[in-house]
Amino acid sequence: MRGLLVVNPKATTTNPRVRDVLVHALQATLDLEVAVTDHRGHARELGEQALRKQMDVVVTLGGDGTINEVVNGILIDGPGPNVPALATVPGGSGNVLARSSGLPRDPVEATGVLIAGLEDKRFRTINLGIASDRWLTMSVGMGLDAEIIAAMEAARERGKRATPTRYFMTTLREYFAGTDRRNPMITVERPKEEDIDNVFVAIVQNAAPWTFFGDLPVNPNPEASFDRNLDVFAIRDLRVLPSLRWTRRLLMGSSAGSANGLFVGRDLKEMTLRADRPTAVQLDGEGLGEMTEVKVSSVLRALRIVV
Repeated sequence: MRGLLVVNPKATTTNPRVRDVLVHALQATLDLEVAVTDHRGHARELGEQALRKQMDVVVTLGGDGTINEVVNGILIDGPGPNVPALATVPGGSGNVLARSSGLPRDPVEATGVLIAGLEDKRFRTINLGIASDRWLTMSVGMGLDAEIIAAMEAARERGKRATPTRYFMTTLREYFAGTDRRNPMITVERPKEEDIDNVFVAIVQNAAPWTFFGDLPVNPNPEASFDRNLDVFAIRDLRVLPSLRWTRRLLMGSSAGSANGLFVGRDLKEMTLRADRPTAVQLDGEGLGEMTEVKVSSVLRALRIVV
């Protein structure tokens, strides 16, 4: 079985010692090539190369951004029988896809699980989403959540680590001093359904949880699943007291539906997030900059992952 290991050396928990241990372990099962990314978009290029070389599996050692790039590379021609399977070793700060798939947080332990999965041919075929021609594995968001991610990326560019404390402080700063909490700019459009307007932040999930705060799952749509279409959580009231209610729902994993100031949509095949002015967008935890429109759709049985 031929495989490619894609390593992001800048990921939060990735280091040469961990990489060497993983390479040694994987070589016992795979005819393995190793590539280290050195620029944004490199993992996507490597994923496409793996597809062209007809490799059987691509293993990622990095965060959710590295995974997203690889997925967009191996699926550049769309789903099909010749697309390599994906195996994810957690190496970032969130590791949402890996943890949602039931893998241990420790990269060495996770590698052991993945090696057993490869040897036993344990694969799961999951649904994905497409957001404005880009594949997503976990989520896409417009508004405050993307503004927080943009601020965190700026901090990392300055050499700051992506710790839970820094995420928390960045969230407070963006909420109170950054985002516009008075003028909602987003509309969620659904085919043959009434538009959901006056939205401040819209989070579309392909699976649950949406993210993690340390060990704590953050779950706008806890019923979101790789086995069905997309769910959306759209906040229409960002005043302090309602925001505390939404935060409690996120942390408690409440599966309650829509409420005053909140819209929850489940199992949606497609939707469009439209903004009155350029607004921050994130996809799988990576900032995409500011946009005025994001078309999102679900694609069934799009990717095989090793479990």
